[in-house]
Amino acid sequence: MSESTTPGSNDGTGNGLEGVVAMDEAAVRAADRAHVFHSWSAQALIDPLPIASALGSYFTDYSGKRYLDFSSQLVNVNIGYQHPRLVAAIQEQAARLTTISPAFANDARSEAARLIVEAARHNSPQMDKVFFTNGGADATENAIRMARLHTGRHKILATYRSYHGATAGAITMTGDPRRWGSEPGVPGVVHFWGPYPYRSPFHSENAEQEGERALQHLRDVLMVEGATNVAAIILESVVGTNGILVPPDGYLAGVRALCDEHGIILVADEVMSGFARAGEWFAIDHWGVAPDLITFAKGVNSGYLPLGGVIISRAVAASFDHRAFPGGLTYSGHPLACASAVASINIFKDERIVEHARDLGEVIGPELEALAADHPSIGEVRGLGVFWALELVKDRQTREPLVPFNASGAAAGPMNEFSAACKERGLWPFVHFNRTHIVPPCTTTEAEVREGLAILDEALKVADQYTTGQ
Repeated sequence: MSESTTPGSNDGTGNGLEGVVAMDEAAVRAADRAHVFHSWSAQALIDPLPIASALGSYFTDYSGKRYLDFSSQLVNVNIGYQHPRLVAAIQEQAARLTTISPAFANDARSEAARLIVEAARHNSPQMDKVFFTNGGADATENAIRMARLHTGRHKILATYRSYHGATAGAITMTGDPRRWGSEPGVPGVVHFWGPYPYRSPFHSENAEQEGERALQHLRDVLMVEGATNVAAIILESVVGTNGILVPPDGYLAGVRALCDEHGIILVADEVMSGFARAGEWFAIDHWGVAPDLITFAKGVNSGYLPLGGVIISRAVAASFDHRAFPGGLTYSGHPLACASAVASINIFKDERIVEHARDLGEVIGPELEALAADHPSIGEVRGLGVFWALELVKDRQTREPLVPFNASGAAAGPMNEFSAACKERGLWPFVHFNRTHIVPPCTTTEAEVREGLAILDEALKVADQYTTGQ
């Protein structure tokens, strides 16, 4: 063995022997089955599809079959797969400095923070600093920690039909069934109902009334919980996995006013809806509402490396000018991840991706409405930017969902068949409960969008078979 190939040696060529050994599909499946423990899954009941490569808006399996990704994986590959400038930025940073402790200053981290704050200040000029995390869950964890310490209060209000992450505090704040297996959770979290005009918990007849009644409900919750006990209200600006629920005009402004009235911190969870997904830098920008804290992850660098964080207003940041913030992560502001964020944000600007996402919304929305006219299984179309959902129903009049809430096994059959029909035709969908979400990369071309919608048109015929009314 030569000196250049001894363990621990580094000749700087990048041609070492330590890389991942190429495996065929069977070997990948076997190793996955033997050793990988998958999230949110019963291990014996899954058989994940091995993926060989990806480019742009598509990924390819080992048989060579290509899928148009209408899920952006977990609604995070906003910039598309393998963007050459983003890959090059990671390679360049890796050659220069792979890692450094958060206790040091680093140029990649400093520039990423500056650019992220700059993006937030388009709508929220009071934003001042960034606390970096490894992803969205620990971003919400630290946002809530900041709010509690800033206010000296302990209660957190979060909505049903929400998802904020799978760590202890984040899953407690989550308002969907993924929370159940972790209960009892972190104390002090109270759930309330947000607006959902199509399935109104307030028996509203239109979006305006829904917003008004939802705000009155929140006032009542604050009254009975004691507003002076509430540190923060955390909201997904546009609810993501739980339905792409776009709030009625005036609702977020009303929540902001309630927070101002009672000295409560408003946390905008933009982990899924931020960085062009909703056709703005952050979804909350649509309504001109300025939160106190913004959590982000996913689209900031399209998941090329793990990265998230909290954008902090000047007032909240000042709480920690002369007392230590009791939180931190070994990989907070990791140089490789931050370098990818710098490159990503500059690509967003240079290639006008935010504007492109907004324009795609003007294509997707009308085309989905046209599909609704042809498919009785579509109960409602809703969304904005590259962030859309079709709510699938058995009966448009009664609005009975195509499958029951939190369905599994045979009860989830119609949605499983619909999903399989999409995949068979080369479209990878994002499905949750009785909905399919249309969330391709924000860089997807109009032609690719139309290609995907044509496949969706065919697959929806499967769902139509289960309808009982017109």
